[in-house]
Amino acid sequence: MTTVLHPRPDTAARPGPAVRRVALVGWGAIGRVVGTALAEGRVPGAELTCVIDNRPLVDAPAPQLSFEDALAVCDLVVEAAGQAVVREWAERVLTSGADLLIASTGALVDPKLTARLRAAGPGRVYFTGGAVGGLDLLQAVRGLGPLTSVTLTTTKLPATLHQPWMDEELTDRLRTTTAPVEVMRGTARDVPVKFPRSTNVAASVALATGDPDLVEVVVVADPDATLTRHVIEAAGPHGSYRFEVAHRPDAANPATSQVVPHAVLRSLGAVVGRAGQIL
Repeated sequence: MTTVLHPRPDTAARPGPAVRRVALVGWGAIGRVVGTALAEGRVPGAELTCVIDNRPLVDAPAPQLSFEDALAVCDLVVEAAGQAVVREWAERVLTSGADLLIASTGALVDPKLTARLRAAGPGRVYFTGGAVGGLDLLQAVRGLGPLTSVTLTTTKLPATLHQPWMDEELTDRLRTTTAPVEVMRGTARDVPVKFPRSTNVAASVALATGDPDLVEVVVVADPDATLTRHVIEAAGPHGSYRFEVAHRPDAANPATSQVVPHAVLRSLGAVVGRAGQIL
């Protein structure tokens, strides 16, 4: 017997997906790559409607608007400007009805902010994994039960890790070290606050595992680190997992990796419904 599969009767009449009007927040190392790709039409289903930045811009490929004006004309906000923007604007974006894609996931280790965003709407919030992989598997593993240990070791150039809160001794160690040196060890709740531009990966791992206090984060400064390295090691009664990535730092902003804007674009493609995405 031959089985003939007929198309659904409404297939021909089914309307295509609406194009999402995107407001891009930040015109730096990440925002320029994301904004250029949007302006060139490389993300089907999304168009760059405006750019938001606290500096006057002369080379943005779309009008520069204030946050308030952007929320009046856009239905999807892509954040690429830092944790402070997430803390100040994320809830207002969601209550306006726009969706929000967050790159600076470090802000989400604040439990009060996370609770407010979960309660806000009707807009939806998404986050990108940025410079690290394996987060989808860690999320899937949670269905088997909680993990018992998760460790993230991040290794970067010393200059990208220096922070204003560091004392003179630690600052001098970062400046003069000729070998890898451990800069900080703590949980994924604590470390992103101390390194707001360098450890969004820690927060992304915490979001994937569901428990910032379970994730131990080790930050290492290495003067020979031509690549930024992240190693995730996780274990539970159902298995053990290890992911390691090494990226070239962005030339314009060595605190981030070259791959990060492309991770944002991949996440954006998933949000707007690009076919063929691994979800």
